[in-house]
Amino acid sequence: MSDSAALPATTAVDRRDPAVLARLVLELNLLSRQYPAARRNSPFQLDRSAYLILTRLRLGDPLTLRELAEAFGLDVSTVNRQVAAMLDQDLVERVPDPDGGVARKVRPSEKGLRLFEADLTLQRRGVGSVLTGWPDDEVEQLVRLLGRFNEGVEGLARHPWPRPHPSTGYPLL
Repeated sequence: MSDSAALPATTAVDRRDPAVLARLVLELNLLSRQYPAARRNSPFQLDRSAYLILTRLRLGDPLTLRELAEAFGLDVSTVNRQVAAMLDQDLVERVPDPDGGVARKVRPSEKGLRLFEADLTLQRRGVGSVLTGWPDDEVEQLVRLLGRFNEGVEGLARHPWPRPHPSTGYPLL
C-alpha cells in the first residue's frame, strides 16, 4: 500500500521528553524496516498490498472500492488497481451489495483466504520466534500498547479499523 495519506497536522502539544519521543521514533523506524526485509527472505505468497487488503476484508463484511480506499486513506484509483490485480489472481471476488446498493463489493475468495492463512502462519511463526523467552504478561502488554498506539494513529488519520471485541477473540485461523 502506498503511504500517500499523511496524518493531519494537530494542534495538541505533547509535553513529553523529546529524547523519549526520539527513541520511540527510532524504534518505530527500525520496526517498519523489518517488514519488507522479512517478506523478501521468506516464502510469502501474497504481496504487501494484497495481504493488507485481505486483512481488512477478513475483519468484516465485503467492502466497496471507496470503502477500502477510505480504510487505507488512499485514492480510489490506487485501490482499484490493487483490487484489479487481486481479481486477476483470483484472490478476491466481486459480490452484489447485500443492502441493495448500486456499487458492487469485494470479498476474499477461497484462494485468497487460503494464501492469506498460509502467510499469516508464517508471520505468526516469525513473531513467535522473536518473542521466544518473553513472559506472557510482557507479550500481552506489547499487544495492548501497540493496539492503543495504532488506535491513536487511526483516530488522528480518521481511518479506524474494526477490531474484534476481546471477549469474542481475534480470528486465529
